[in-house]
Amino acid sequence: MKKFFLPALLAAALLAAAPASAQKKVTPGSSKAATTSYALQPQLSTLGWLGKKVTGEHNGTMQFREGDVLVRGSQIVGGTFAVDMNSLKVEDLKEQEYNAKLVGHLRSEDFFSIDKNPTSTFKITSVTPLKGDAKGNNATINGDLTIKGITQKISFPAKAGVKGGVASATGVATIDRTKFDIKYGSKSFFESIGDKAIMDDFTLSFNVIAKK
Repeated sequence: MKKFFLPALLAAALLAAAPASAQKKVTPGSSKAATTSYALQPQLSTLGWLGKKVTGEHNGTMQFREGDVLVRGSQIVGGTFAVDMNSLKVEDLKEQEYNAKLVGHLRSEDFFSIDKNPTSTFKITSVTPLKGDAKGNNATINGDLTIKGITQKISFPAKAGVKGGVASATGVATIDRTKFDIKYGSKSFFESIGDKAIMDDFTLSFNVIAKK
């Protein structure tokens, strides 16, 4: 059976059509200015994963269940997001047998233990302005990611903005799976695993849309 390591957040077209406003450093509740909650639009938002191993890689998708984005003026200042782990899909394996085996393995205790942990969450704790990014990102998003009931702090660059009653963010987050007790196939813990090793880092690519 082919093995993978997860890759586990957060629309680009909107941002391309209307460039996001520059972010100022903000944390939820850090100002007396009014904060408005925008509702996440799961049907318009996307979340993809990519995991690599010595001999190849696997990729797929998951779906947001619900969430909200906190907005102050034209700035994104916070937010919470829930991901339905039962929605996890593998896209690169076209043969049904191999696809089902990999999905089953990802659902198991070796990886995400989805039966016991059907939801993963992310909470934004602060947003910091980012300038001069070669990919056009204008903010660093900091927050708490919870997978398998384990919470770790993460940071990642994003292109974020608010316009016309729509808050949006797009980017790629790199996650160290071993910090969430996902050690299967990790050379950091199993030195003699050789070419069966799965990389510790996986990526989550996201396009998030929230409306007022």
